[in-house]
Amino acid sequence: MDVGALLKLPEPVQRPSMTDAVFEELHRQILGLDLPPGTKVSEVDVARSMGVSRQPVRDAFYRLSTLGFLTIRPQRATVVSPISEAAVMQARFIRSAIEAETVRMACERLGQADYVALDALLDQQRAAVVARDAVGFHALDDLFHREICERSGHGFAWDIIRENKAHMDRVRFLSLAFASQDALDDHLEVMAALRDRDAPRAIAAMHVHLSRIKLQVRRIRGENEAYFEGAPVQDI
Repeated sequence: MDVGALLKLPEPVQRPSMTDAVFEELHRQILGLDLPPGTKVSEVDVARSMGVSRQPVRDAFYRLSTLGFLTIRPQRATVVSPISEAAVMQARFIRSAIEAETVRMACERLGQADYVALDALLDQQRAAVVARDAVGFHALDDLFHREICERSGHGFAWDIIRENKAHMDRVRFLSLAFASQDALDDHLEVMAALRDRDAPRAIAAMHVHLSRIKLQVRRIRGENEAYFEGAPVQDI
């Protein structure tokens, strides 16, 4: 008899930590520009407003700073980071390289259950476009890309993408005011290529989709110059 097996405790139920809750709320507010670039944020004020101690706020601030959303300056105010156009272009480059490979692999590996799951996400995206739900569409957009990474067998690729796309996310969110239908149409084209197992078409569709940011950032910067830092950059 395996006594160790008898004594093994059940796995604990994983619950979001207080740090996670603070992080997600601040992430939502920064992404949605409820806290626009340049806004000063205070550990004390956030802790008070959310009814938590300062430690989870401090931890959430650090996580947000590593993503590029916050600039923490010792002995000075912490501020929401301005959008870096250079960082947007770098994120586009990273995503294009990685996601070209994930859709190529997805063409080989996806099956009927995967198509059903991705089609369901696209149906939800259609509904979000009709409802003009930018927050909902942005989350579903991310989920579509993440699911392709995971279902292709390369879920770790999404972790790399997420670590590098904070500045790109704010531009993408702003672009949904005028380009959500374009994003949906791009996803439908990617999906059609995946279903046909046409890797060159899927890669081309993903490149078109992710390259739209190059024109969008110019338009958004022209309308919201104060949100950006530095001079416009050449494509990377």
